[in-house]
Amino acid sequence: MSMLINIRKEAGWTSFDVVRKIRGITGEKKVGHGGTLDPFAEGVLIIGTGKHTKTLSSVSNTHKSYEAVIKLGEETDTLDTEGKIIKSAPIPDLSHDTIQTVLRSFLGIQMQIPPMYSAKKVKGKRLYKMAREGKTIEREPAEITINKIELINFSNDRITFSSNCSKGTYIRVLGSDIAKKLGTVGYLIELVRTDVGDVNIKDTLTIQEFQEKWKSISL
Repeated sequence: MSMLINIRKEAGWTSFDVVRKIRGITGEKKVGHGGTLDPFAEGVLIIGTGKHTKTLSSVSNTHKSYEAVIKLGEETDTLDTEGKIIKSAPIPDLSHDTIQTVLRSFLGIQMQIPPMYSAKKVKGKRLYKMAREGKTIEREPAEITINKIELINFSNDRITFSSNCSKGTYIRVLGSDIAKKLGTVGYLIELVRTDVGDVNIKDTLTIQEFQEKWKSISL
């Protein structure tokens, strides 16, 4: 059966974990996803099966929305909770207006350097594989667009913000760059993809919900 499935990926799962699970549930060999979500992240992951895998490229090209939490004062090598702390810095006195001004300075078209811990390929090899070998190589910056970015909450060493951005935007890098522009360092401790194109997180199914729905359809 060919279909597009709006899955809510849980934190701790890789995007390919979800693909394998859907393959096991449906028995469909041809299964793919429309845009990788980091293992520590959760939220909307569009899965295609059968003929619908051909439409996944258009899904991955759509703009996406996220909510993220930055922990200030420390930085990890992966820029998220998966890595080890490699740097620390004092946190300056910050106000809501100061943070909002810095966030909005990222609006528009800009160049972003992909992180070493990413699935991006350079000369045929995944960057994260080189990073795990202790290697750091020069990466070409890529053009991205931040359409919208807003402060949701700020307290102590945590900043929660929302963003709508183009394909290829690394929110981990954005979080790190925000911290640096605020005069400190930081990394993401939470990341939720809330929208992929017109698909909202409210319309998603967990793996368990999809499995139960599939069983009822298959009966």
